[in-house]
Amino acid sequence: MLQILSVTAPIFILIGLGYFSVMTGLISRETTRGMGLFVITIALPAMILRGMVNKPLGASLDTDFLMGYALASVLLFALGALAFRYLRKGSVAESSLAGLGMSSANTGFIGVSICAMVLGTEPASRAVAMSIMVETMLMYPLTLALADAGAGQGGQRALANLAATLKRLVRNPLLITIFLGLFLAVFQIPLPDIALRSIDMLAMTAAPVGLFAVGGNLHGLRPAGMLADAGGIALVKLVLHPAITALVFLLFPDLDPGMRKAGLIFAASPLLSIYPIIGMRYGLEDRCSTALLLCTGLSFITVSTVIALIT
Repeated sequence: MLQILSVTAPIFILIGLGYFSVMTGLISRETTRGMGLFVITIALPAMILRGMVNKPLGASLDTDFLMGYALASVLLFALGALAFRYLRKGSVAESSLAGLGMSSANTGFIGVSICAMVLGTEPASRAVAMSIMVETMLMYPLTLALADAGAGQGGQRALANLAATLKRLVRNPLLITIFLGLFLAVFQIPLPDIALRSIDMLAMTAAPVGLFAVGGNLHGLRPAGMLADAGGIALVKLVLHPAITALVFLLFPDLDPGMRKAGLIFAASPLLSIYPIIGMRYGLEDRCSTALLLCTGLSFITVSTVIALIT
């Protein structure tokens, strides 16, 4: 138990430190947003690239993990959205957002940090690259397309929104980095030691700065009603997501054990930190904020449980 706490406790201590720093006015929330932007645009891409460069394509792109993680995410999205639609009588937009919350994880900040501590930086960077491809190229466009249609933004408006989403994906620094890493792997283009050392220095900042930023950005979010719906989203995310992911991974017996463990850690991690921002587009920011707060707090239990089971 102490060994597990030695992994999970520092993660949540850094999140708590970020929250406390903003709460006491030591650092402004705007500053932690800037820190989060640094991680997403600079530090995390460096970490991903470091795990992909100077390696053959087979070591950079794990198709079994990609297919397994995508299948588990889509299955839970469909089950969650349908359950919310017919059991909670939610609108299409509400159900789509609920499905996204249940099936997408905070891999870029929390998941990758835990993986790096449990499995090492290299498998963590490979796994986060694959999961980001699933979430940004599949789950986000799927959710936004369904939610826009349900919100009455049909026809040209829905197509315009989808086009804008795809345009943002093309400029996403994480996806750009992933495809750059794949390009270097395909053509076996090595990077010099000077470049690798610079990338290493940036990559080492991704986990601590990202976790601190998560905590700082949580401050100011206030649970505002809809506790049953938000609690349901959080519980399904933390319990069913890792369970379904584990079952789907059984369909891929040749999946690398390290990548299998990384996928389970990601699935047990809390939902994505931009969830309230996405919900704001449909007037659902209160429910999404409440789900994020509950999920982040309760994830200490699920992450610790998964680590105990896989180590």
